[in-house]
Amino acid sequence: MANLRIRFDRISKSYGNLRVVDDLSLDIAEGEFVSLLGPSGSGKTTLLMMLAGFEQPSSGTILFDGQPINDLPAHRRDMGVVFQSYALFPHMTVAENVAFPLQMRGTGRAEIRERVARVLDMVQLQTLSDRRPAQLSGGQQQRVALARALVFEPRVVLMDEPLGALDKQLREQMQLDIRALHNRLGLTIVFVTHDQSEALTMSDRIAVFNRGRIAQIGSPRAIYDEPRSRFVAEFIGETNLVEGTVEAAGATEARIALAAGGHVTAAIADPVSAGQPVLLSIRPERIELADQPAPTGNTLAARVTDCIYQGDHLRVQLDGGGHGFTVRLDRKSREWQPGAQVHATFQPADCRVIAP
Repeated sequence: MANLRIRFDRISKSYGNLRVVDDLSLDIAEGEFVSLLGPSGSGKTTLLMMLAGFEQPSSGTILFDGQPINDLPAHRRDMGVVFQSYALFPHMTVAENVAFPLQMRGTGRAEIRERVARVLDMVQLQTLSDRRPAQLSGGQQQRVALARALVFEPRVVLMDEPLGALDKQLREQMQLDIRALHNRLGLTIVFVTHDQSEALTMSDRIAVFNRGRIAQIGSPRAIYDEPRSRFVAEFIGETNLVEGTVEAAGATEARIALAAGGHVTAAIADPVSAGQPVLLSIRPERIELADQPAPTGNTLAARVTDCIYQGDHLRVQLDGGGHGFTVRLDRKSREWQPGAQVHATFQPADCRVIAP
């Protein structure tokens, strides 16, 4: 990996008999935006706190630009940290909150004024510099916390669920703002979230955490389109999981006999062999419905059990003779009536084999 900035080398963290991070290794390049994504208790925040210097690994080494930093105190790691709670000083103005890290570093007054003005302009808060946190909205407070993390020009910015307290519309806007800031400044950002949509929107790579380990790491597209385990397939977005058995396998595709009847061709990432039980993952938006079988691809006969209008799309529930399917159609698509007989079609590339 070119310009390697951060390396976690076989990091573990235990609290008594509870192992929270388990022999985990991860490399992060300079300028990358990497999201640590997973459910509560999966170890993602603990890993971030070890990188920040607020927790110590039980074993393993954390390297920054090739140098071990396990024993380096947090204030000497040159990393900006943004917490979910923002942790702003209520008695200080916006400008004073942002200036605080520079004052702690002994920066001169003139330089402090210049840097604070520059970073407040960057996060579009220059007109609110004299207000106190209680006079700001949640989104504005989040911007102050971000400005404070950026003002001393750190080499890395760490973010721990920073958008969790915001409403949906503001959270989505802040995702785009942080992404734009990352692209403009070339920052290395390590971002902790449990929101898969957030991770897909913002990240260069996503590390999906499960029980203290990384279940899969890759680009947002690879994580979503090519899940390597049931956990990843179910945690990232919505999917249909179908049981089957391998009949024949090639280098990139396999012929699968479905447990409830029928056969499909599916894409494979890991080698499988004839007779092996597997799961198939098919995303709801990759399935098309028609009155007649499609000339190409996999087609299964099914009956519509429900069709729900959800504003930007239609959600159709199918019974495929033992296979239950959810289908997501464009909002302008035909509204299928419950009881209608349909043919569900999906391409082999959109049907992924997951070996248990």
